[in-house]
Amino acid sequence: MKKMMCMLLALLMILSLTACGQKKQEEPAEEGFRPAMDTSTSSHISIAGSYNNFEALEAEFDRFNEYYPNVELMFTKVDDYNNMIGTVLDGNDAPDIYVNYSWMYGREKYKAAIDHAENLADPALGLDLDCIRSNIILRTDDDTFPMVPVFSNTYGMLVNNSLFEKEGLSVPTTYSEMVAVCNAFREKGYENPMMGFSREEITSLFTVAMYPFFCGTVANDAEAVKKLNALDASAGEYMRPALEKIVQFLNDGWVNLDACAEIENNYDAVILRFFEGDVPMMICSGDAVSGTKKRESRSEAFIASPFTYTFAPVPMSDEGAYFLDMPNLQFSVNKDSPNLDMANEFMRFLITPPELNEMAKNKGLMSPTKDLSFNSMYAAFGAVPESRVLSPEAFGLTDDAVIQFRQALYGVATGAMTIDEAIAAFGTFEH
Repeated sequence: MKKMMCMLLALLMILSLTACGQKKQEEPAEEGFRPAMDTSTSSHISIAGSYNNFEALEAEFDRFNEYYPNVELMFTKVDDYNNMIGTVLDGNDAPDIYVNYSWMYGREKYKAAIDHAENLADPALGLDLDCIRSNIILRTDDDTFPMVPVFSNTYGMLVNNSLFEKEGLSVPTTYSEMVAVCNAFREKGYENPMMGFSREEITSLFTVAMYPFFCGTVANDAEAVKKLNALDASAGEYMRPALEKIVQFLNDGWVNLDACAEIENNYDAVILRFFEGDVPMMICSGDAVSGTKKRESRSEAFIASPFTYTFAPVPMSDEGAYFLDMPNLQFSVNKDSPNLDMANEFMRFLITPPELNEMAKNKGLMSPTKDLSFNSMYAAFGAVPESRVLSPEAFGLTDDAVIQFRQALYGVATGAMTIDEAIAAFGTFEH
């Protein structure tokens, strides 16, 4: 009996261990970053950029040090970055990783910034590029990826959600709805239903409101994009729908340009004016949104009467708003770095949804990842249909053409030019 009991217990133990082994095999592998190098490795990684401080990136340094405690990471600001990065990369103290911009590609002046860049599309590096929205990744002529976005940007409007709730109104998603909402706010005594920076053409309320609409009129016309990029004089005609729309927008009378002219800049002053709490919609770029959190404590009006706010696209069409999807900040790896393996390991760590989303949230910018729902500030952009998500990176509109459009638009919006005069001047505007 004793022998039979021992045999039975042994059999049950074997079955139990087998079941546990099967269960362990069936469990999915743990997701997230896993070190590919010896975690005791000592190394030094330098990252160069133009920010005065980069607290969001430094937080990622701390997270990376949880895996690699002996790796020292340092961010360095380079003065006059755009003009100096080539010299820095050719010097003895070149960074291992550096900030890059799509608009530098194809320009002789910035050739070093591209030539020094490692091809991040190399499968051997193991970067999770699929987690990034593909339309904001720079596509080069040789199909390499010299840079990858770590933040993205767009144009839209800060929305005072508390005012909308108080007045029983909904945030507009079409131009007709925006007309109705602005009229309703005006009837309820709001002097400025919409405001924005108007002193200069760069990121003025005119550019922010109309550039996505303009892109929507040319994005599917390869011939139009080709002529615009070549600064062909005849290409000015492609601006007509957008120029006519800005005239209609201003004639509808919700934007007081005199009041907007009192806003001194398109960042700090825009934010603080919005925090006064009496403007339902403030037209601005995503860069301005990134500065809102830090400025809440600087606004006496906001401290006295805080409110909830989000960022939404400006609906300039009755078909709905466009989401102009653009890279904001991109990282390149210096292929000549003496610490190349560890630099690539840090990039493999950073280019993942958890890290990119967390860094973007800390910085206040839009994440380049495919899911925008994690951040309520930008959730409205994630709801825009894919057919209305546009990216100059994808359809190929260059900065030269954009400069011409911005200045033509500013001339018409401020009354300095007629629509026909602005169209005729395409290709002649200087920047």
